[in-house]
Amino acid sequence: MPANFLHGVETIEIDRGPRPIRTVKTAVVGLVGTAPSGPVNTPTIVLSAKDAAQFGDITDPSSAGHTIPQALDAIFDHGAGTVIVVNVFDPSIHTVTGESGKTPIAASHIIGTVTAGGARTGLKALEDTYNLFGFNAKLLIAPGYATLTSVTTELIALAGKLRAMAIIDAPAGITVQQAINGRGPSGAINFNTSSERAILCYPHLKVYDPRTNAERLEPMSARLAGLICATDVERGYWWSPSNQEFKGVVGAERPITARVNDPQSEANLLNENGIVTVFNSFGTGYRAWGNRSAAWPSVSHPKNFINVRRTADVLHESVEYAMLQFIDRPINDALIDDIKGSVNAFIRTLIGRGALIDGACTYDPAKNPPTELALGHLTFDISFMPPTPAERISFESFIDINLLATLGGGQ
Repeated sequence: MPANFLHGVETIEIDRGPRPIRTVKTAVVGLVGTAPSGPVNTPTIVLSAKDAAQFGDITDPSSAGHTIPQALDAIFDHGAGTVIVVNVFDPSIHTVTGESGKTPIAASHIIGTVTAGGARTGLKALEDTYNLFGFNAKLLIAPGYATLTSVTTELIALAGKLRAMAIIDAPAGITVQQAINGRGPSGAINFNTSSERAILCYPHLKVYDPRTNAERLEPMSARLAGLICATDVERGYWWSPSNQEFKGVVGAERPITARVNDPQSEANLLNENGIVTVFNSFGTGYRAWGNRSAAWPSVSHPKNFINVRRTADVLHESVEYAMLQFIDRPINDALIDDIKGSVNAFIRTLIGRGALIDGACTYDPAKNPPTELALGHLTFDISFMPPTPAERISFESFIDINLLATLGGGQ
């Protein structure tokens, strides 16, 4: 019944039909560390090397001992990505050089806290970025500090909250055996996790340092983050970063034996234990090598593939954000059809891009009994499958003597 009396004509606009769903950003790095300058404990968007200058120049002696300038250089060497920087270094109270009377940066500064006034610092500041910028970081790094188990644990926990991947470095100076041992309870490093949100990296990489005109070691995490961003932009987030060449790398901390057909090579042994490493063979350059998160080998589900986990995140988060326009509308057949139509249109788009093999959103009345509908609760099913990477290619070879019959013009 009309809400008011009208003797005349009116037009009532009815919004029906599916709504477009916007894909969430994936090539976004959350970087926490120290810089000689720039905002302190304030999430700051950096889009280019020019923007990065506010946090210091790697050629400037004042950048020595700081992690953010090096990490930004590593990321932007790959030419793509958005970086949300959280600098925890306050020059008035902190030191990275042991300056007397000041506090050295510790794991607690990187992890951060919530102040009495409600302000977040360190890693915790990255929880504010959706409200600030409309997107979250999807690759979390803290180069130089992620080798600490306490920081590793917090990076993984935050990755779960943000539907991100935490890129974790092994400490410098360890052997291949120590890296593999670190996956178990008797290991002495920060690799004892089965999180599908963790990407474990070994070894450190060598890069040219213009400040010292010499090589220096740096954690792999920043280069891998930059490589993943570049892969997302150039090929798509459904591509694995494995077998993609690092930029700006002149060597590895220690040589890793790598042959594509040798299961006993060190690169393969590291991958077998859920560790991403570097592949360098004749004429290949230095490549990221490894498709799987730390969930492997504990979890055999395809979600242990880095690209499958990230593709699922994109689908889930994009759909969730798009549902805001449907929240609190009257539950009826039109609403159900609109939601299904919107999600299925998005899934078809992802299939067309190559991000999914197939998928569908359906409504099952058995999962939506009157008691749940009366509570305002709708349930939909989403089934989908991203493409898995061609990690292993096998050939079955046969020596067939019958082929000798073709000699001499035989048929």
